[in-house]
Amino acid sequence: MRLDLGQDVGALTARLVDIESVSGGEKAIADAIEEALTPLDHLTVNRDGQNIVARTTLGRAERVVLAGHIDTVPVAANLPSRVDGDLLYGCGTSDMKSGVAVQLKLALLDDPNRDLTFVFYDCEEIEAERSGLLRLTREHPEWLAGDFAVVMEPTDGLIEGGCQGTLRAEVVVRGARAHSARSWEGVNAIHGIKPVIDILGAYEPRRPVVDGLRYHEGLNAVGIHGGVAGNVIPDECVVTVNYRFAPDLTVEQAFDHVTEQFDGFEVRLRDGAPGARPGLTHPVAAAFAAAVGGTPRAKLGWTDVARFSALGMPAVNCGPGNPNLAHTSGEHVSLAMIAETERRMLDWLSTPL
Repeated sequence: MRLDLGQDVGALTARLVDIESVSGGEKAIADAIEEALTPLDHLTVNRDGQNIVARTTLGRAERVVLAGHIDTVPVAANLPSRVDGDLLYGCGTSDMKSGVAVQLKLALLDDPNRDLTFVFYDCEEIEAERSGLLRLTREHPEWLAGDFAVVMEPTDGLIEGGCQGTLRAEVVVRGARAHSARSWEGVNAIHGIKPVIDILGAYEPRRPVVDGLRYHEGLNAVGIHGGVAGNVIPDECVVTVNYRFAPDLTVEQAFDHVTEQFDGFEVRLRDGAPGARPGLTHPVAAAFAAAVGGTPRAKLGWTDVARFSALGMPAVNCGPGNPNLAHTSGEHVSLAMIAETERRMLDWLSTPL
């Protein structure tokens, strides 16, 4: 399916939406993006699997990376796209093919004020180890090098700086097995989780200010597993907790905080991902914030800005679309918001420095 980059950004979004690209099935849309970008003489286009990276080499003093994932969650009877007034409905309209459409329109700039790198990557909506962006950071970090990155996740067109880190840990409660007919001979581990639940219920989350933005942490139970059989007093019960922490902590520091909360219990780290500081004091980031306008806010969640942060690059989230509509069957985006996002970013990248 061909893409016409000469279309207005709303029509281009609809075209992208109509190319189904559920995670793991991005070949058709990757082919279309590569085909649309390759004829542009000011771009060097590289491909790794279903990841497309296009770069200018104009010798500018600064380089900006614009990144967006090309996959969606499974279709929920919401394809093909449809327009109702100012709203474009369809799978991926908000998350995040409207952002990808803005990227593609910006790729037409042949004389931007900064060198540009456009990253289109696969498998963002599924397990992290399959992420196309993660693979690029490992195998082609030179393709991603830059001074500042914008991940065009839906943010209602506002800047969401950095992102929270996240970890999952297991709090283990021990007991002693016994026959349930003689329960007094054992210690019921499931009954023993009450102190764990009490700790979670009384927990006061931090709300630190990091680089001028206020984050709101959270420590919550997200799963409980225990039990052996219908006639056995269980000797172990595991409460899985999720800690969403501000980017002033490392994963190691965050895990130390969790173990402190559950002093006296065995606590096992299952997985974790660091957050990313906003970096809005960087000159390129400050210029972007001035161009976009509005009041930047903290990103309360984990996004791929953390991957750019790990490469030593400040990064923010900013794209058209309402994040609360992502992954819903009624997902939609305002056509006016897509056009306004394109206009603001064109101004930022076209205004002489």
